[in-house]
Amino acid sequence: MLLYHGDDRAVPQPVIRVHKYYKDFGWGFYCTKIQSQAARWATRRGRPGVVNQYRYQQSEDLRVLEFNEMNEDWLDFIAACRSGQPHDYDVVEGPMADDTVFNYVQSFLDGEISRAAFWELVSFKHPTHQICFHTERALGCLLFERSDKADVQKKRQ
Repeated sequence: MLLYHGDDRAVPQPVIRVHKYYKDFGWGFYCTKIQSQAARWATRRGRPGVVNQYRYQQSEDLRVLEFNEMNEDWLDFIAACRSGQPHDYDVVEGPMADDTVFNYVQSFLDGEISRAAFWELVSFKHPTHQICFHTERALGCLLFERSDKADVQKKRQ
């Protein structure tokens, strides 16, 4: 499977990133199978970036959790990860809570909206994808292929 990682630089040797804030699936190295999504990640600060391409060969001995869609288990897992609760998976894959969905997740976590209201609000969202590598063993399954420049998309007037 081909995967892409958007960044401000080439990343031939991925590392597990620990951030100030918790992400959807916790700390790790995030990729996507959607190249245009990686390009948006790479240029999110309004500057040109880099889309890194990797070949992923999943190992049978990895602990993998996969969400095929946004569902109750996905929401609970993201809520736990964004609250700082650790997990023991090597790889987690599934839909991404983009900026809009993230706001709904935060409203749900803060008790401002109900679970039913959350599902009503996200029902219109377009498909996204993310796969996060949480261990060195999992990163060993990624083979760097190349990096391509990603330019900031100009908004249509």
